[in-house]
Amino acid sequence: MKKQNFVESLNSSVEGFIYVVKTQRNMRLHFLIATLILILGIYLNVSKVELLLLFGAIILVLALEMLNTAAELAIDIVKDFFHPVVRVIKDVTAGAVFLAAVNAIAVGYVVFWNRFPFDIQTGVYRIRQSPWHVSLIIFIALLFLIVAGKVLFHKGTPFRGGMPSGHAAFAFSIWTIITLSVRNNLVVFLSFIMAFLIARHRIKDNIHTIWEVIAGAVLGIAATFLVFQIFF
Repeated sequence: MKKQNFVESLNSSVEGFIYVVKTQRNMRLHFLIATLILILGIYLNVSKVELLLLFGAIILVLALEMLNTAAELAIDIVKDFFHPVVRVIKDVTAGAVFLAAVNAIAVGYVVFWNRFPFDIQTGVYRIRQSPWHVSLIIFIALLFLIVAGKVLFHKGTPFRGGMPSGHAAFAFSIWTIITLSVRNNLVVFLSFIMAFLIARHRIKDNIHTIWEVIAGAVLGIAATFLVFQIFF
Protein backbone atom coordinates (compact mmCIF):
# COMPACT_ATOMS: atom_id res chain seq x y z
CA MET A 1 0.00 0.00 0.00
CA LYS A 2 1.29 3.45 -0.98
CA LYS A 3 2.35 5.58 1.97
CA GLN A 4 -0.06 8.49 2.41
CA ASN A 5 0.94 12.07 3.08
CA PHE A 6 -0.65 14.10 5.86
CA VAL A 7 -3.58 15.46 3.82
CA GLU A 8 -4.35 12.04 2.33
CA SER A 9 -4.31 10.50 5.81
CA LEU A 10 -6.63 13.24 7.03
CA ASN A 11 -9.01 12.61 4.12
CA SER A 12 -8.99 8.87 4.79
CA SER A 13 -9.79 9.50 8.45
CA VAL A 14 -12.75 11.73 7.65
CA GLU A 15 -14.01 9.35 4.97
CA GLY A 16 -13.88 6.53 7.53
CA PHE A 17 -15.93 8.63 9.95
CA ILE A 18 -18.44 9.50 7.20
CA TYR A 19 -18.77 5.82 6.26
CA VAL A 20 -19.61 4.85 9.83
CA VAL A 21 -22.14 7.70 10.17
CA LYS A 22 -23.81 6.76 6.87
CA THR A 23 -24.00 3.01 7.51
CA GLN A 24 -24.40 2.59 11.27
CA ARG A 25 -27.66 3.63 12.93
CA ASN A 26 -26.11 3.71 16.41
CA MET A 27 -23.37 6.05 15.20
CA ARG A 28 -25.93 8.43 13.70
CA LEU A 29 -27.81 8.45 17.00
CA HIS A 30 -24.62 9.06 19.00
CA PHE A 31 -23.58 11.85 16.64
CA LEU A 32 -26.98 13.57 16.84
CA ILE A 33 -27.03 13.42 20.64
CA ALA A 34 -23.42 14.64 20.80
CA THR A 35 -24.23 17.63 18.58
CA LEU A 36 -27.24 18.57 20.70
CA ILE A 37 -25.25 18.22 23.94
CA LEU A 38 -22.46 20.48 22.65
CA ILE A 39 -24.96 23.09 21.47
CA LEU A 40 -26.66 22.95 24.88
CA GLY A 41 -23.31 23.30 26.65
CA ILE A 42 -22.38 26.34 24.57
CA TYR A 43 -25.86 27.81 25.03
CA LEU A 44 -25.60 27.47 28.82
CA ASN A 45 -22.09 28.98 28.70
CA VAL A 46 -20.42 26.14 30.59
CA SER A 47 -16.82 26.72 31.63
CA LYS A 48 -13.92 25.80 29.37
CA VAL A 49 -13.02 22.86 31.62
CA GLU A 50 -16.59 21.55 31.53
CA LEU A 51 -16.70 21.96 27.76
CA LEU A 52 -13.46 19.98 27.46
CA LEU A 53 -14.96 17.24 29.65
CA LEU A 54 -17.99 17.07 27.35
CA PHE A 55 -15.75 16.96 24.27
CA GLY A 56 -13.64 14.19 25.80
CA ALA A 57 -16.63 12.06 26.77
CA ILE A 58 -18.24 12.48 23.35
CA ILE A 59 -15.05 11.74 21.41
CA LEU A 60 -14.50 8.60 23.50
CA VAL A 61 -17.99 7.29 22.67
CA LEU A 62 -17.67 8.05 18.94
CA ALA A 63 -14.15 6.59 18.70
CA LEU A 64 -15.13 3.34 20.43
CA GLU A 65 -18.25 3.08 18.26
CA MET A 66 -15.99 3.31 15.20
CA LEU A 67 -13.67 0.62 16.61
CA ASN A 68 -16.71 -1.55 17.30
CA THR A 69 -17.81 -1.15 13.68
CA ALA A 70 -14.30 -1.94 12.42
CA ALA A 71 -14.22 -5.12 14.53
CA GLU A 72 -17.62 -6.22 13.22
CA LEU A 73 -16.56 -5.61 9.60
CA ALA A 74 -13.34 -7.55 10.12
CA ILE A 75 -15.30 -10.45 11.64
CA ASP A 76 -17.80 -10.38 8.76
CA ILE A 77 -14.93 -11.00 6.33
CA VAL A 78 -14.34 -14.40 7.91
CA LYS A 79 -17.94 -15.06 8.94
CA ASP A 80 -17.89 -18.53 7.33
CA PHE A 81 -15.26 -19.55 9.86
CA PHE A 82 -16.95 -19.95 13.24
CA HIS A 83 -14.98 -19.67 16.42
CA PRO A 84 -16.25 -18.95 19.96
CA VAL A 85 -13.77 -16.09 20.28
CA VAL A 86 -15.61 -14.23 17.49
CA ARG A 87 -18.63 -13.75 19.75
CA VAL A 88 -16.35 -12.66 22.60
CA ILE A 89 -14.70 -10.01 20.40
CA LYS A 90 -18.09 -8.54 19.46
CA ASP A 91 -19.24 -8.55 23.09
CA VAL A 92 -16.03 -6.91 24.32
CA THR A 93 -16.13 -4.09 21.76
CA ALA A 94 -19.83 -3.51 22.42
CA GLY A 95 -19.07 -3.45 26.15
CA ALA A 96 -16.40 -0.80 25.59
CA VAL A 97 -18.96 1.41 23.84
CA PHE A 98 -21.42 0.84 26.69
CA LEU A 99 -18.87 1.89 29.33
CA ALA A 100 -17.98 5.01 27.33
CA ALA A 101 -21.69 5.88 27.08
CA VAL A 102 -22.11 5.46 30.85
CA ASN A 103 -19.12 7.75 31.37
CA ALA A 104 -20.63 10.33 28.99
CA ILE A 105 -23.93 10.25 30.89
CA ALA A 106 -22.08 10.75 34.19
CA VAL A 107 -20.10 13.69 32.77
CA GLY A 108 -23.29 15.23 31.36
CA TYR A 109 -25.02 14.90 34.71
CA VAL A 110 -22.16 16.56 36.59
CA VAL A 111 -21.97 19.43 34.08
CA PHE A 112 -25.71 20.12 33.67
CA TRP A 113 -27.43 19.05 36.91
CA ASN A 114 -27.31 22.50 38.54
CA ARG A 115 -28.22 24.45 35.40
CA PHE A 116 -31.90 23.52 35.16
CA PRO A 117 -34.31 25.16 35.02
CA PHE A 118 -32.60 27.98 33.15
CA ASP A 119 -33.82 31.26 31.77
CA ILE A 120 -33.63 31.56 27.97
CA GLN A 121 -32.90 35.29 28.02
CA THR A 122 -30.09 34.72 30.50
CA GLY A 123 -28.63 32.03 28.24
CA VAL A 124 -28.69 34.31 25.21
CA TYR A 125 -27.10 37.11 27.24
CA ARG A 126 -24.31 34.79 28.34
CA ILE A 127 -23.59 33.78 24.74
CA ARG A 128 -23.44 37.42 23.74
CA GLN A 129 -20.86 38.00 26.44
CA SER A 130 -18.77 35.10 25.11
CA PRO A 131 -17.92 35.82 21.43
CA TRP A 132 -15.55 32.83 21.25
CA HIS A 133 -18.57 30.58 21.87
CA VAL A 134 -20.37 32.11 18.90
CA SER A 135 -17.28 31.67 16.71
CA LEU A 136 -17.03 28.03 17.82
CA ILE A 137 -20.67 27.44 16.85
CA ILE A 138 -20.04 29.00 13.44
CA PHE A 139 -16.92 26.93 12.71
CA ILE A 140 -18.50 23.64 13.84
CA ALA A 141 -21.63 24.31 11.76
CA LEU A 142 -19.53 25.37 8.78
CA LEU A 143 -17.33 22.27 8.95
CA PHE A 144 -20.43 20.06 9.06
CA LEU A 145 -22.03 21.86 6.09
CA ILE A 146 -18.83 21.67 4.01
CA VAL A 147 -18.37 17.93 4.55
CA ALA A 148 -22.10 17.34 3.97
CA GLY A 149 -21.91 19.28 0.70
CA LYS A 150 -18.96 17.25 -0.57
CA VAL A 151 -20.73 14.01 0.35
CA LEU A 152 -23.92 15.22 -1.37
CA PHE A 153 -22.19 16.30 -4.60
CA HIS A 154 -19.72 13.36 -4.60
CA LYS A 155 -16.86 15.68 -5.53
CA GLY A 156 -13.44 15.97 -3.93
CA THR A 157 -12.35 14.75 -0.53
CA PRO A 158 -13.30 16.24 2.85
CA PHE A 159 -10.14 18.38 2.98
CA ARG A 160 -9.28 18.92 -0.67
CA GLY A 161 -11.24 19.92 -3.74
CA GLY A 162 -14.93 19.44 -4.38
CA MET A 163 -18.11 21.41 -3.88
CA PRO A 164 -18.05 23.71 -1.93
CA SER A 165 -14.58 25.11 -1.24
CA GLY A 166 -13.88 24.76 2.48
CA HIS A 167 -11.01 27.25 2.42
CA ALA A 168 -13.21 29.91 0.80
CA ALA A 169 -16.03 29.17 3.25
CA PHE A 170 -13.84 29.61 6.33
CA ALA A 171 -11.99 32.61 4.88
CA PHE A 172 -15.17 34.55 4.13
CA SER A 173 -16.75 33.40 7.39
CA ILE A 174 -13.84 34.95 9.29
CA TRP A 175 -14.17 38.12 7.20
CA THR A 176 -17.90 38.27 8.05
CA ILE A 177 -17.19 37.79 11.77
CA ILE A 178 -14.65 40.63 11.65
CA THR A 179 -17.08 42.83 9.70
CA LEU A 180 -19.84 42.29 12.27
CA SER A 181 -17.57 42.61 15.31
CA VAL A 182 -15.01 45.32 14.45
CA ARG A 183 -15.70 48.98 13.66
CA ASN A 184 -12.34 49.59 12.00
CA ASN A 185 -12.89 49.84 8.23
CA LEU A 186 -9.21 49.25 7.48
CA VAL A 187 -9.25 45.93 9.37
CA VAL A 188 -12.44 44.91 7.55
CA PHE A 189 -10.92 45.78 4.18
CA LEU A 190 -7.64 43.95 4.86
CA SER A 191 -9.48 40.85 6.07
CA PHE A 192 -11.55 40.88 2.86
CA ILE A 193 -8.35 41.06 0.79
CA MET A 194 -6.98 38.05 2.69
CA ALA A 195 -10.20 36.08 2.10
CA PHE A 196 -10.14 37.02 -1.59
CA LEU A 197 -6.49 35.95 -1.98
CA ILE A 198 -7.19 32.59 -0.31
CA ALA A 199 -10.13 31.99 -2.66
CA ARG A 200 -8.11 33.08 -5.70
CA HIS A 201 -5.27 30.75 -4.70
CA ARG A 202 -7.65 27.75 -4.71
CA ILE A 203 -8.70 28.57 -8.27
CA LYS A 204 -5.17 29.35 -9.47
CA ASP A 205 -3.88 25.98 -8.23
CA ASN A 206 -6.76 24.18 -10.02
CA ILE A 207 -7.99 22.75 -6.71
CA HIS A 208 -11.45 24.29 -7.16
CA THR A 209 -13.48 25.79 -9.98
CA ILE A 210 -14.67 29.36 -9.67
CA TRP A 211 -18.21 28.15 -8.91
CA GLU A 212 -16.98 25.91 -6.09
CA VAL A 213 -15.13 28.87 -4.58
CA ILE A 214 -18.15 31.15 -4.96
CA ALA A 215 -20.37 28.50 -3.36
CA GLY A 216 -17.94 28.21 -0.45
CA ALA A 217 -17.79 31.98 0.03
CA VAL A 218 -21.59 32.29 -0.04
CA LEU A 219 -21.92 29.38 2.40
CA GLY A 220 -19.41 30.93 4.80
CA ILE A 221 -21.07 34.35 4.73
CA ALA A 222 -24.63 32.96 4.97
CA ALA A 223 -23.86 30.57 7.84
CA THR A 224 -22.10 33.32 9.80
CA PHE A 225 -24.94 35.80 9.28
CA LEU A 226 -27.48 33.14 10.33
CA VAL A 227 -25.69 32.38 13.60
CA PHE A 228 -25.31 36.09 14.37
CA GLN A 229 -29.02 36.63 13.64
CA ILE A 230 -29.89 33.89 16.12
CA PHE A 231 -27.66 35.06 18.96
CA PHE A 232 -27.48 38.83 18.45
